Amino acid sequence: MAIETDLLILGGGTGGYVAAIQAAKQGMDVVLIEQDKLGGTCLHWGCIPTKALLRSAEVMDTLKNAKEYGVDISGSVQVDFAKVNERKQAIVDQLYKGVQALVQKNKIKVVYGKGAVLGPSIFSPVSGAVAVTFDDEDKEEEIYVSKKLIIATGSSPATLPHLPLDEETILSSYGMLQLEELPESIAIIGGGVIGVEWASLLHSLGVKVTIFEALDRLIVNESRTVSKALLKQFKRRGIQVELSQLVEGVEKTDGQVNLSVKGKDTPISFEKVMVAIGRKPNVDGIGLQNTSIKYDAKGIQVNDHYQTTESHIYAIGDCIDTLQLAHVAMKEGELAVEHIVHETSEPINYLNVPRCTYTTPEIASVGYTKETLPEGKKVKMGTFSFNANGKALIHGFADGFVEVMKDEETDDLIGVSIIGPHATDLISEMSTAIYLNATPLEIGEAIHPHPTLTEAIQEAALDVYKLAIHK
Repeated sequence: MAIETDLLILGGGTGGYVAAIQAAKQGMDVVLIEQDKLGGTCLHWGCIPTKALLRSAEVMDTLKNAKEYGVDISGSVQVDFAKVNERKQAIVDQLYKGVQALVQKNKIKVVYGKGAVLGPSIFSPVSGAVAVTFDDEDKEEEIYVSKKLIIATGSSPATLPHLPLDEETILSSYGMLQLEELPESIAIIGGGVIGVEWASLLHSLGVKVTIFEALDRLIVNESRTVSKALLKQFKRRGIQVELSQLVEGVEKTDGQVNLSVKGKDTPISFEKVMVAIGRKPNVDGIGLQNTSIKYDAKGIQVNDHYQTTESHIYAIGDCIDTLQLAHVAMKEGELAVEHIVHETSEPINYLNVPRCTYTTPEIASVGYTKETLPEGKKVKMGTFSFNANGKALIHGFADGFVEVMKDEETDDLIGVSIIGPHATDLISEMSTAIYLNATPLEIGEAIHPHPTLTEAIQEAALDVYKLAIHK
């Protein structure tokens, strides 16, 4: 017998559980199906645990440079990786309990099992019912039928046939988070966000790191000036970066992994290899073939309101072809529910979603970069360096800069890039400013407290008009 509900959500990651809470607050009866843990990749295998590791790496960097602050630490500073992992897990566990409490508070029914979408059947005349199977073989399959369905199945680490993951010596980000000991050396294949974040934290914790990137620069989705600045900082820190280098194969021998690199005569040996070439949407094995929903290797196709080709079925988050970011999945979940309830919603302008990279130094951007400007659009740029900012100098993190871009025709702020201390926090001011159609002059004329890092934003905004005071 089928179990009926108003809204069924397949996947309990950041997009799925936020959509569930939003719908419950609107008075809907919600069932959430999750095959693992609420919170998904972001909470358990991505955003939160990696940022906890990055914080430990930052503390290690501070201690190693303590003499620069007039603090003499006698003896060597050691990394207790077991304690690092213990702290990381404690943070994840606390947030996990919080998510569970929120779901319970909002009276959302959670079904822990693997769900697959059904086509028209005896349970429903249209596609969208979901069959749930369980690891416990003695537990019978359950069928859920709902008026609306949201698919939020997320994504998984991508790899290539010649880079077979074993999660022991050749690892994805999942395997990296299960390491109990730090390797002496590691090759990271891929210089995107995931690759450079892991490179930054592992180097700070004492690992010899080499990045292999097939393209000619790191973090290609950021501006070339930011990519160049990150490369300079990585090289200064001692992180080896091999650009325009294509890894053609790996071979495991005697506890080492040998990388074959195009154009190099001999393989290069490392203790571990991390594959960080991106993530793929989870669209296989969830029953989409039973429906008329359109999907491909890039994900499920949706309209501006996250409806699939079957209008009562929605899809959000990493399983659709939008930015694979937790805050994007959350917003998409909210908007999908808004459309279900009110039959209208305001589409996201993905260009104006803040993008963050948690390296040392941090990187954040919103809007256009010089490389992504539409052809023919005329702009003016303003810049300001953190080495002229008092707060950055006080904290000892004065490398980096702020870039601000305005549209010459409208005078609107249309792009900001930051590389430097706390860039991922600073970008929120500029994201909000773009959302409110502010001009750089309005940002520059607003009083910013002194001494703060935000003054670098103020000065860069004024520099668009050649009005910066400290430049």
